[in-house]
Amino acid sequence: MALLEVDGISKSFRGLRAAHEVSFDVPAGGIVGLIGPNGAGKTTCFNMIAGVFAPDAGSIRFEGHRIDGSRPDRICAAGIGRTFQIVKPFAGLSVLDNVIVGSLLRAKNVSDARRHAGTVLDALGLVDKRDVPAAQLTLPDRKRLEVARALATRPKLLLLDEVMAGLRPTECDQMIGVLREINARDGTTILLIEHVMRAVMALARNIVVLNFGQVIARGTAGEVVRNPKVLECYLGEEAEV
Repeated sequence: MALLEVDGISKSFRGLRAAHEVSFDVPAGGIVGLIGPNGAGKTTCFNMIAGVFAPDAGSIRFEGHRIDGSRPDRICAAGIGRTFQIVKPFAGLSVLDNVIVGSLLRAKNVSDARRHAGTVLDALGLVDKRDVPAAQLTLPDRKRLEVARALATRPKLLLLDEVMAGLRPTECDQMIGVLREINARDGTTILLIEHVMRAVMALARNIVVLNFGQVIARGTAGEVVRNPKVLECYLGEEAEV
């Protein structure tokens, strides 16, 4: 059963077509990768799903209900959490307080939010840095904090926008392990944009490929990496292995 249904969404900015009739489904409990060259329209699709932009055409359904055109706060409240490609935590707040902010969405009170935030930090391996100001974190830890802040909202669907960009191979492997655990333990559905193909291949059961704002391929990881269109436009030049 599809948790998220994206049906023919399009978006243009001042005549520039960023996405054109993009369609794909994300099954409940699954992990789907959204890949393509820079400028392919991946983050634009995320922004439409998350409510930053309304599609010019098409529809987006979450749990069977249309959400296209809804405000970001309502989409978050419905159960969709997201990270951002450029991480911007509340620099002056501690790691714990950053996550508490996300936890307050569904917590009964601040104490409940604090308890849940501690659980999330434990899952992301950040408990030892709970009192450290976010501004002092290394890049890998800022990436983990970004995931923790989104996860703290208790999403049914987690949108991850290049959470492994800039990480070393060992750091990528650690993040892959964390995301697998989140998906397996909580059943959290994941849709990820990622250029690090070793991570996509390790995580995603299905992959959607965009180029110039259009879907050019979809299928299992094995099917996509053998697709001539994908090899020509992306895997042969852009991917990090």
